[in-house]
Amino acid sequence: MSIIVFVETDNGTVKKSSQEAVFYASELAKKQNTTAVAVALGTANEASLSALGNFGVSKVIQVTNDKLNTPSLMAYASAIASVAKSTGADTVILAKSSLVDGVASRIAIKLSAAVVTNVVELPNLSNGFSVKRAIYTGKAFANVSINANNKVLVIKKNAVTVVESATSAAIEKMEIALDEKDFSVVQKEVQKASGEVLLPEAEIVVSGGRGLKGPENWGIINDLAKVLGAATGCSKPVSDMDWRPHHEHVGQTGVKVSPNLYIAVGISGAIQHLAGVNSSKVIVVINKDPEAPFFKAADYGIVGDAFDVLPKLTAAFAKVLNN
Repeated sequence: MSIIVFVETDNGTVKKSSQEAVFYASELAKKQNTTAVAVALGTANEASLSALGNFGVSKVIQVTNDKLNTPSLMAYASAIASVAKSTGADTVILAKSSLVDGVASRIAIKLSAAVVTNVVELPNLSNGFSVKRAIYTGKAFANVSINANNKVLVIKKNAVTVVESATSAAIEKMEIALDEKDFSVVQKEVQKASGEVLLPEAEIVVSGGRGLKGPENWGIINDLAKVLGAATGCSKPVSDMDWRPHHEHVGQTGVKVSPNLYIAVGISGAIQHLAGVNSSKVIVVINKDPEAPFFKAADYGIVGDAFDVLPKLTAAFAKVLNN
């Protein structure tokens, strides 16, 4: 039996989270003495697909159907399940995303498979097949034993440390007949958030809260983000007051992020905000209130006025990064 891993693309380019899933799949394949094959749907940049060899797969199956250029939950699930059956794969790996959340469960139904989401580590194979997953918005972990023959694993973003190699993957085109019923729900329009770096895929996020006192002061957030190549975010009260657009709201009811670095400026650290950022690898908090709850969750903290700290921090980063 083998492993297939679905790679999600954005404007034809493979997303970073999918690269992580490919590496995870290739490492699992090594543990099971089998092979992992990547699967892409619709039109994609061939150079981006070939580069998946850097993450451990030797082959990418590209399902060539123009209808798949627009994401469709049922059609994507049918296509991925068809590839799994045709290749004899018993394990399907996907990277967690808003799209995959709806696709994974449908694949599991089609393959009579067990599905586990928010997976954070390679399975323990010493006594069956057990995976560790994040629960309670990342505050705890659970070890789940899977007894089903077929498995669907959804990998949490930034849970995998990728080791790249200089290898290219071969691309194999595959045609699959899809049922028209799979396209009974049609996506008419997609409205994407604007910005140089978008929150869900950002490696670094700089967020601001009410401590910035008003939208006219957001320049210091934007300046730091620009120097770091970061996305910008905000707390819920900030978006509620229309200081910033709603798509920048980070938290339990907004965008959940998992960057390598999250910088919170003037944010107190309410539990709803923490639920959206606690998967960040490193959290830096800047607040003039030393009793701000966010400091308890921070890896590093700066007690000081944001209007004094941020310009100095931006200048220091610019000096280091430009040298």
